Amino acid sequence: MSKQDRLTRQINELAREKTPQRDLWQGVEHAITQGSTKVETNWRPQLAIAASLLLVVLVGYMGYQSGINTQSSIIAEQMSEQYLKQREELLVSFQDKPATTENWQQQLDDLDRAAAAIKSALQEDPKNPALLHMLKQVYEQQLKLIERVHAPSWQKI
Repeated sequence: MSKQDRLTRQINELAREKTPQRDLWQGVEHAITQGSTKVETNWRPQLAIAASLLLVVLVGYMGYQSGINTQSSIIAEQMSEQYLKQREELLVSFQDKPATTENWQQQLDDLDRAAAAIKSALQEDPKNPALLHMLKQVYEQQLKLIERVHAPSWQKI
């Protein structure tokens, strides 16, 4: 008899159904409950790493936003300083000339309030280039107002 015939005969002699010697469901239930606990504990280090990475990204983004806020603030402050310097120079140069209107100082104050409102809006929305442009226009209007009041075009030759 060959090995293959002997193996085939042994397979045929095996019982088709085998009953376990003890109840296996308790072990299956235990494996399921222990397995779900192990899955949760295996995720804890990965969740901690993900949370740490998220924190680093968030801090970096806040730093980036702070840089943008700082940059817009610096530009607005430089514009304000330059405007104040030009305003003082104009007022000194026109100091001896009388103003052609009485309410020009009120108009200048109104434009100052507009500039302050734009600066406040820039703090809320520092990425908005339109606000910087508006601030520049307000400053230019103030300078033109001072020039027109003290040296109107009808007096120029």
